Amino acid sequence: MTLRKWKYEDILRISQLERECFGGEAWSYMMLVSSFETEAFIGILAEDGGEIIGYGGITAAAEVADVENIAVAEPFRRGGVGGALLEELLSQAKKRGVRKVFLEVRVSNTPALLTYLKHGFNGLYARARYYPDGEDCLVMTKEL
Repeated sequence: MTLRKWKYEDILRISQLERECFGGEAWSYMMLVSSFETEAFIGILAEDGGEIIGYGGITAAAEVADVENIAVAEPFRRGGVGGALLEELLSQAKKRGVRKVFLEVRVSNTPALLTYLKHGFNGLYARARYYPDGEDCLVMTKEL
């Protein structure tokens, strides 16, 4: 597995993977394209044998960053891909001077919650009915 920054030509596959992982809540193709229009956004993807198997994005502004999304293709889940993407996003954010990172995660997404806890994130508070289906999210944070 190799990690690298997104390229514009990766967006179609990232968009497909986004829909596979998040369905109706997926970022649209145009939202992904617009990520290239801001210097604050950092997109990292994971490849295996030339195939994109996961990706993540973080928005870093001044000393604060927000993890926007992390997704891993079904056959590659629970193999460390998500954690590797998260660590690379945090590393890139730290290089930009970020000191505190936030993220939101569904309270039912146990694998993601465990990954975030394993990588030093702590729960801050819950947002009731945050997602379109009414599920709550947990806001988590980590000091870099």
